[in-house]
Amino acid sequence: MGKTAATAIGFIAVLLWALLALFTAASGSVPPFQLAAMTFALATLVGLASWVFRRGAYKALRQPWPVWLLGIAGLFGYHFFYFTALRNAPPVEAGLIAYLWPLLIVLFSALLPGERIGLHHLVGGALGLAGAVLIVTGGNGFSFKVEYGFGYAMAAVCALTWSGYSVLSRRFADVPTDIISGFCAVTAVLSLACHLALEQTVWPGNGVEWLAVLGLGLGPAGLAFYVWDYGVKNGDIQVLGAASYAAPLLSTLILIATGFAPFTWVIALACGLITLGAVLAAKDMLFQ
Repeated sequence: MGKTAATAIGFIAVLLWALLALFTAASGSVPPFQLAAMTFALATLVGLASWVFRRGAYKALRQPWPVWLLGIAGLFGYHFFYFTALRNAPPVEAGLIAYLWPLLIVLFSALLPGERIGLHHLVGGALGLAGAVLIVTGGNGFSFKVEYGFGYAMAAVCALTWSGYSVLSRRFADVPTDIISGFCAVTAVLSLACHLALEQTVWPGNGVEWLAVLGLGLGPAGLAFYVWDYGVKNGDIQVLGAASYAAPLLSTLILIATGFAPFTWVIALACGLITLGAVLAAKDMLFQ
């Protein structure tokens, strides 16, 4: 499979993450770590189910400790630091800092063998970030306050964790994507431990909320991690980084389509910025 096709597979993760806000909102009052434990358990089953049709796929779990450390730090670490940031800082500012990860992926990719950053990658990533800022703030601006310093720091660590995981995964390109099942299983257990230590258990209240949890586990918190792994290992990681800013935009458009949010000029401007940024970052691929 070629680089372009692998990039397209990786972008499926971005499309799935666009459903994250809708499914999370529809899941009711389930606490974050409990929701993570439930969805990552489902994500584990997504991978295990495919093993029924592929004999020997389980052998992917036989990897050295650095592979496991990277995967668990990426999946569990990202969610741990993100939830901690939201507990200790306003969600708008924390979300903006956390969503530096696509731009950081573009920047960090320069450290990979055979990769080179062009000006169009940087400009594309910056335009995407500008669009994401508009989406998250609604065009109303934002302010950082000293008293929320710990929360901001956790959001920054969150961004560094996911971007670092994504870029370093390229170093282990020979590790089969089936390993994600193992990462998800450990993340589910660690999330359960955090839930038991920090939260009160709240189960989904009706069938719709249970379906939303199922949707999360199968899509944005399930299949998305498998296709993202394949994409960053085999596709154009710089294009994937810049194109990831489409996730908050698509998420907002879905909320608009389902009646959860209104359409505004801010959304239209963000759409233009993110689209232009993605096209610029992908110009080598699109205009060969």
